[in-house]
Amino acid sequence: MASSHGGSRGRSCPLSFLSSIYDLETLDTRFTTPSSVPYRAANDKREGDRAVADKRVEPPKWRTPEFYFYYLVFLVVVPYMFWVAYDVSRPSDPRYYKFQKRLRDGWIPGRKIDVSDAQYYTFRTNLPYMALLLVFHPLLRRVWNAVHPVPPELRAARANVPEAAEARLRQRTSYDAAFALFFLVALHGFSAAKILAILAINYRLATSVPKRYIPAATWVFNICVLFANELCSGYKYREIARLLTGSPAENLVTGTSGLVALGEWMDRHGGLINRWEILFNITVLRLISFNLDYYWSLDRRASSPIEKKQLDPANLSERDRIATPAAPHDYCFRNYLAYAIYGPLYLTGPIITFNDYISQQRYRPATLSTPRTLKYGIRFALVLLAMELILHYDYVGAISKSRPDWSSYTPAQISLLAFFNLHIIWLKLLLPWRFFRLWSLVDGVDPPENMVRCVSNNYSTLSFWRGWHRSYYRWLLRYIYIPLGGSSFRTGLDAARTVLTYLVVFTFVALWHDIKLNLLIWGWLVVVFFLPEIAAGVLFPPKKWESRPTAYRMLCCVGAVGNVLMMMAANLVGFAVGLDGLESIVKGIFRDYSGLAFLITACAALFVGIQVMFEIRQSEYRRGINLKC
Repeated sequence: MASSHGGSRGRSCPLSFLSSIYDLETLDTRFTTPSSVPYRAANDKREGDRAVADKRVEPPKWRTPEFYFYYLVFLVVVPYMFWVAYDVSRPSDPRYYKFQKRLRDGWIPGRKIDVSDAQYYTFRTNLPYMALLLVFHPLLRRVWNAVHPVPPELRAARANVPEAAEARLRQRTSYDAAFALFFLVALHGFSAAKILAILAINYRLATSVPKRYIPAATWVFNICVLFANELCSGYKYREIARLLTGSPAENLVTGTSGLVALGEWMDRHGGLINRWEILFNITVLRLISFNLDYYWSLDRRASSPIEKKQLDPANLSERDRIATPAAPHDYCFRNYLAYAIYGPLYLTGPIITFNDYISQQRYRPATLSTPRTLKYGIRFALVLLAMELILHYDYVGAISKSRPDWSSYTPAQISLLAFFNLHIIWLKLLLPWRFFRLWSLVDGVDPPENMVRCVSNNYSTLSFWRGWHRSYYRWLLRYIYIPLGGSSFRTGLDAARTVLTYLVVFTFVALWHDIKLNLLIWGWLVVVFFLPEIAAGVLFPPKKWESRPTAYRMLCCVGAVGNVLMMMAANLVGFAVGLDGLESIVKGIFRDYSGLAFLITACAALFVGIQVMFEIRQSEYRRGINLKC
């Protein structure tokens, strides 16, 4: 009997470990702990969330005849989807020659890999060097701490003793500021001076402009920086020298002055990433965060919110870390530089506010755990493997970038090429975000997870936006959406103001990504696609359907199918094929009756998938978790 139990434990342990890797707690403790509650251990009962969840919890449906039918659909449809994408990617396909040049020899024997996406190809090529940096950076911090130790009398003090916390803050931010200078020069060479100049001007705006003008000056300056970086191509030193010397363009042919030649030489030494301006957008968000956090702190210096609420500064909730202003002396240039160019999060984020950064530097977050960070690293590796397998077997990116004749593809092939294209976009964004967050966790800072769910596990436009690039969504809430008044649909005037707020937010989002028409169209399409879901919520309130839960679930699922189709269209326009490409895809689907038949079949398959999504969220509600996405 004992050996039997031992064998059972032996079999269950690997499965239990694999399950824990995909637990929400592993991904981000914010998903299982309310933002208003300090993080606690596994015995946290999360009363607040459970009270909300109990109102909407339904009995499990996983073992009902309805869901057994859904499982059968999954067993047929999912392999078919992968087969269609694989079939059009094979060398035997007559269109293979059109996209073959976008493929390279892969590490899977007999397979090539799709390298048509420059963003992922760059990440993939540099991943070994970034992995070394992930190890080197925290080790170098240990060396720094040994050279600049915390005084012995404070080292022995408890972490929440103010003097010990201040010493930890100085030690960590001084290292981050020093590493920031080294990091900038290594990445951008002589262009590091341009970045530091932008940072210095922004800092002066926050600390020198009269208080009432700080918000306006901050927004005007940083939006101008976004446009100027794009329009001036990163301010080439050669062009600056020509302006200073008055050298006309013809001199580039007949000869250059010494200053222009020096500018050309400096432009050639632009570090590992010569085009610094294409990655600077994420830094702009941190510059705005610093300025506005500083501005709001000016109104709260008379009293400390921590003392007023009698909070433990070493065990603050995430909401308190973000909302509680840092101490006046924390808004110094050293801390500002350390935050704006914090190595692990500099290139892609996730985004963390200045107040939160300072709080985590002063007190180590209780959410950090070595076993959890290890599992998070394993999860990153599994996602990387999934991306590699898809690119080795489904060449959907290469096909879509080779100006295909969509009329030569069947409606099923067109639709699934678009579907897998969206998954590749999701994965190529997820991987850098997750890698750099892993680096930050190893270094002792816990930023928000950017992706809550797989792109295939979304049916609500509003919820999709909350869970996609989540740290950016939270940044928009704090610095744009809430200051503009948030949302309300109580009256027609409130509804109009809310729609205008959405348009302002998504116009900024589109222009922040890039100054391109297709992204601006994407941003406005997202707002347009919000409206049917909002209207449906008003016309079909849950309270009126409490006596008919199954009918309400079916009704919601029909609306969700439409939402999914609209979200796919918007993201294809913004990040994949553009408006012309989407038009070609739609024409290809509707060119004959077979396309219409496929569309009906695809909607039926989406209906089944969304029913499973509903039940996934119900299982989370039963555990007291409400992700709102």
